[in-house]
Amino acid sequence: MAIRAVLFDIDGTLVDSNDLHVIAWQEAFASIGERFERSVIHDQIGKGTDMLVPTLLPDADQATQDALGEAHGSNFKERFLAQVKPFPGAHDLLARVHADGKKVVLASSASAEELEHYTGLLDARDLVDATTSADDVENTKPAPDIFATALKKIAPLTAEEVIVVGDTPYDVEAAGKCGIATIALRSGGFPDSALREAGAVALYDDVAALLRDYQDSPLAE
Repeated sequence: MAIRAVLFDIDGTLVDSNDLHVIAWQEAFASIGERFERSVIHDQIGKGTDMLVPTLLPDADQATQDALGEAHGSNFKERFLAQVKPFPGAHDLLARVHADGKKVVLASSASAEELEHYTGLLDARDLVDATTSADDVENTKPAPDIFATALKKIAPLTAEEVIVVGDTPYDVEAAGKCGIATIALRSGGFPDSALREAGAVALYDDVAALLRDYQDSPLAE
């Protein structure tokens, strides 16, 4: 069945932000006396607060989870958001998908405010058909909610008619729970083994590499 829509993750996929999120989370945890190596936090990037905090602090109560999420969010917005840059080729890939007659959907565990900022940063307002953020769902990746919600927004398209482009195993897992295949990018810093084990159908270094191979990639199916 032909691909008629592409669901794009944002952080680590379209914009170079994963390492900045790691620092913001590290500082948020430090504010309550908890310290984790950056590599440990990086392994959880791609999840929202609801999934990331319980993984690292299983005994944290809801108030602590909420406080950490607020600390990370405000810290990231105030100190790091302005530093985030699109990956080379990000806008051009969105434009190519759009020109190819496919729907462009941004489906991220980021907040709605961050998603709006990134849409402008990518100069993609005229290219995007739908968006889904952490504010739209009960649970973030690797739960299926974000991609399931995105599918509802582009109904009547089915899971077989869409594909995800993401950078973390959690993107791949969340999409798989909805029956959606995922192209994984190495730009988020996750090893090939983790992306393949999660079920990625193809691997590319970054959006620029995917764009160069567009016609022979799963996007053109």
